[in-house]
Amino acid sequence: MATLSVLDLSFVGSGSSPAQALRDSLDLARHVDRLGYGRYWLAEHHALPSVASPAPDIMVGQIAAATRTIRVGSGGIMLPNHAPLMVAERFKVLEALFPGRIDLGLGRAPGTDGITAQALRRREAPRGGDDFLERLQELMLWETGGFPEGHPFNTVTVMPAGVPLPPIFLLGSSDYSAHLSARLGLGFAFAQHFASFDARGPMLDYRRGFQPSRWGTRPHAILAVAAVCAETEAQAERLALSTQLATLRRERGEYAPIPTLTEAEAYPYSDAERARIARGRDRLHVGTPETVRTLLSGLAEATQADEIMVVCAVPDQEARRRSYSLLAQAWGLAETAAAA
Repeated sequence: MATLSVLDLSFVGSGSSPAQALRDSLDLARHVDRLGYGRYWLAEHHALPSVASPAPDIMVGQIAAATRTIRVGSGGIMLPNHAPLMVAERFKVLEALFPGRIDLGLGRAPGTDGITAQALRRREAPRGGDDFLERLQELMLWETGGFPEGHPFNTVTVMPAGVPLPPIFLLGSSDYSAHLSARLGLGFAFAQHFASFDARGPMLDYRRGFQPSRWGTRPHAILAVAAVCAETEAQAERLALSTQLATLRRERGEYAPIPTLTEAEAYPYSDAERARIARGRDRLHVGTPETVRTLLSGLAEATQADEIMVVCAVPDQEARRRSYSLLAQAWGLAETAAAA
């Protein structure tokens, strides 16, 4: 069975605060670490009222320090927002402090709107166009020391010296990152929870096209999915109302905090909105633990995923913890953790 992991966006619930969302992330990480989940990844988003963490590298360090065995990483660092040298330095520091437990997931989107992206990069010399591939190449050269002879960067030592970069994963919601990951021998993570692209094509293309390299000798494909578990189907469907309304609003460009169940139940859905929610249900997996396990196991088999990474956008922290607990038990993780 595929490894079970967690993707956390540090969601801000309606009536709560971003500071509380960050504390909830620490609490949830400790919880799933005890349950035996494989990884805990933090996303990078900026200027969104619904997402509290714009700095996953900081959160990775905090969560790695607060947990025991779970791998912790970025899902991901949005590379166009950062100098590759700074990314290399920060993740080498994390690897030095928590050896063998850190992952470096990279994305090519800005993780925000155009104005905020401009503010993030306003001190950089404009390059024009999509420079993700150039930045990725530079990041990898900081690790290999492969800059051409005479290049000024050959005089720079990336500190802490002697510490390797953590494993690199490219994130994507189409086939671009799948093909690039395969060609470079990197890990790959597909964002099925918001992609309009069918996951099977990119996931299978990645596995078929994978070329072993110094970065990886075998493919490792992660499928990120949205899921909500509860003891009964009715309870799970009710919890999912908040997620569905938040998704509906996000698709309209509204990034308010995740609505409470009371707000979601009282919302006056139009027929068009109900139809839109119904069309998106193939990206949201809801039900009892057995139902969700069956759905996710089927996805893992169809996409040949090595790992299923679950994001649960339920605003109530106890319900979110319970959702991960129930899924862990259905997956067989709780028994493994109890026996350890």
